[in-house]
Amino acid sequence: MSIENFTISIPQTVLEELQRRLAAARWPQELPDSGWSYGMPKAFVQDLVDYWRNAYDWRKTEARLNSYPQFTTTIDGQNVHFLHIRSQEQNALPLILTHGWPGSVIEYLDIIERLTNPRAFGVDAAQAFHLVIPSIPGYGFSGPTSEAGWNQTRIAEAWAELMSQLGYERYGAVGNDAGSMISPQMGRIDPDHVVGIHVTQIFSFPSGDPSDFVDLSEEEREGMQRLQWFMDNRFGFNKLQSTQPQLLAFALSDSPMGLLAWNSQLFDERVDKDFILDNVMLYWLTDTVASAARLYYENARAPRPDVQTTVPIGLSMFEGDFISIRRFAERDHKNIVQWKRHKGGWHYAAHLLPDILCSDIRELFSMLLL
Repeated sequence: MSIENFTISIPQTVLEELQRRLAAARWPQELPDSGWSYGMPKAFVQDLVDYWRNAYDWRKTEARLNSYPQFTTTIDGQNVHFLHIRSQEQNALPLILTHGWPGSVIEYLDIIERLTNPRAFGVDAAQAFHLVIPSIPGYGFSGPTSEAGWNQTRIAEAWAELMSQLGYERYGAVGNDAGSMISPQMGRIDPDHVVGIHVTQIFSFPSGDPSDFVDLSEEEREGMQRLQWFMDNRFGFNKLQSTQPQLLAFALSDSPMGLLAWNSQLFDERVDKDFILDNVMLYWLTDTVASAARLYYENARAPRPDVQTTVPIGLSMFEGDFISIRRFAERDHKNIVQWKRHKGGWHYAAHLLPDILCSDIRELFSMLLL
C-alpha cells in the first residue's frame, strides 16, 4: 500500500465560481412567522450566505488543515485521505477518529493538540495519543466513491487495514455520528487489535416487542420521547438519503446555497458560522454531495451486525444530541464500561466541549490500559 503526502490547494478560480453562484442564488418563498416548522428558515440561511460571501476565509481553514500531516492511499480500490499526527510521547496509544454526516475531519481539529500533547494542557504525558483522522470514503478528499457497497462494515474493514499498514498493532477507535457506527464495527472486525471504542452515540433501538417498554426509567422515557420527536420532525434527511441520494444530489451539487441549507439542518444555531461553513466547503469543493449521501443508502441495505461487540466500549452523551438507551445498547454491546451524560455539547462535542470529550476519552483508555 503506497502512502503519499497530501496538501490541500484549491484553485482560486473554484472559489471565485462559488462566489458567483452565491451572488446569483434564487431564494425560496416562505410563510410568514413559520420559524423552523417547515425546515430551515430563510433568515437563518441568508445570514450564513451573507457571512460566506463577505467574511468567511477558506484559505485560513486550508492553512489550518495543511498545518497537520496529511496523506492519501488506496484501500480496496478507493482513495482514502487522512490526517496522521504522532504524539511526541513515544508510548502514546494510537486512535483512529471517524466523523459523520454532515461533518468531516473538521470535527476533530479542536482536540488534536489536547490528545497528542497533553503536557500543554496540564495532563499527564502518559495519557497521550497518536491520531489517525480519515475522511470517510465518499467524503471530502476521500471522495467521490466510484462503486457501490461502501457501507459501515466495508469502511471498518478499510480502517483496520489502514491501521495495520501504519504499523499499529494496538489501537482505539473513536467516533461521532456515522463514526459511532463504524467504530464499534471495527471492534467486531478487528478485536485482536482494537483495545477499546469510544463513541458519542450508541444507535440501538427497540425490537418492537411490547416488553421493551416495561419498567422504563424516567431517563429512558425521556430518551424514547426525544427519539420519537426526532423521527417525526427531523428525520427527513435520513429517509431521502437512504432511498434516493442521487435525486437529492442534482439540486445540492448545483447550488451552494441549497447545500448549505440542507447540511445546516444538523448544525443549526448552536454552532458558529465558521464551523458550519468549514464543513460545508469540504463537500462543495470536492463535489462529494452525492457520494457522501450514498453512505445512508448503503447502510440501509447492509446486513445488521449479528454479533455483539465484545471489545470494551465507552459512551459520552451530550445534551441535545441523540439519547442512547442502555437497555437497548446492551443487546448490541456486551462490554459497556463507561456511560456518561453531559450538559451542552450537542452533536459536535469535539468542537463545542473539547475538554470534556477528551477527558472522557482519556479516562476510558486509561482504565483499559491499567
